Order: sequence, then structure tokens, then C-alpha cells
Amino acid sequence: MWLVCGRLLFEPATCNAADVVCCGFFSEFWRAFMSRSSNSGCRVVRPGDTYAGKQGLNYFEGIAAETVGSKGICMHLLTIPPGARAKAHLHESHETAIYVLAGEAHTWFGDRLEEHVVVKEGEMFYIPAGVPHLPANLSDKPCSAVIARTDPKEQESVVLLPELDALVPA
Repeated sequence: MWLVCGRLLFEPATCNAADVVCCGFFSEFWRAFMSRSSNSGCRVVRPGDTYAGKQGLNYFEGIAAETVGSKGICMHLLTIPPGARAKAHLHESHETAIYVLAGEAHTWFGDRLEEHVVVKEGEMFYIPAGVPHLPANLSDKPCSAVIARTDPKEQESVVLLPELDALVPA
């Protein structure tokens, strides 16, 4: 089913009320239609706005309890600028999976950040719940990654570990 507003054409399965800029009757009709749609609960998120994470890096808003009402997962985009690094931290009771889209990230992990890995473009990295870690971009190019976590409230489980920051040279 396609909906028409003026000269604009919408397919309900591929857009939501936030995508529709229209006023009056059509806006109310759209909200009512979408609330009865078999696609109710499914959302398309176009990362645009950023927020400052407790970890010291800026994240693009994505899938989270705050944006789509997710109950068991969050997924965001992160670009680490050249020379930047996060603060040492862990995610209590939540696992993290990372897929590097471009560039490479150095990550120190372990109780005293004693282990080190370089995750490159096209590679994935898994961090179990409760494991301290500190990612950094030591290259001269940005590093972009998709980050998924079993915490739907993205920042809620972040625990900063300032006593570990000095263990990784700046």
C-alpha cells in the first residue's frame, strides 16, 4: 500500500511518522495508520545526531531503548578520530561486539589492561561483560565501527575506571 501526500509518495514499510513532513489531516492519518500497521515496532534509524559518551568519545545515535524502545540490544556507529582514545571502562553485565568498517583500533583489555589487540577494517572484536578495556586510534586516519551491546540503555552499564587510564601511554 502506498500513501500520497501532495506530490510525495510514501511506502509505510520503509518510513515512519518522523520521516513525514506534512500537516493537518494527513499527519493524523499517518500516525493512526502506522499504529495499526503490521510493521508496528519496526524502525529505521538514520544516524545523524551525536552524543558524548561517558567513555570520552562521540557516538552517532542508533538503536537503543531511548531511540526505538529496544529491550535487549543497542547498536551505534562510532568514529574515533586520529590520535584519540577512550577512557578506560567496562560494561557491567553486558557483552559488546564491534565491527570495524574503516581504519583500525588498538584496544587494551584485561584486569590491568595488560592485553592488546589491533582490530582492522573488516574484522570483528568481542568483549565479554565486565572486562575493562580502552580503545584508541593510533593512526593518522579515522577509525569507524559498528558497536552492538546487550545493554538497551547504551550508557547505563558504563563504569569508568580512571585508575587504569595511566596504564596505557597517551
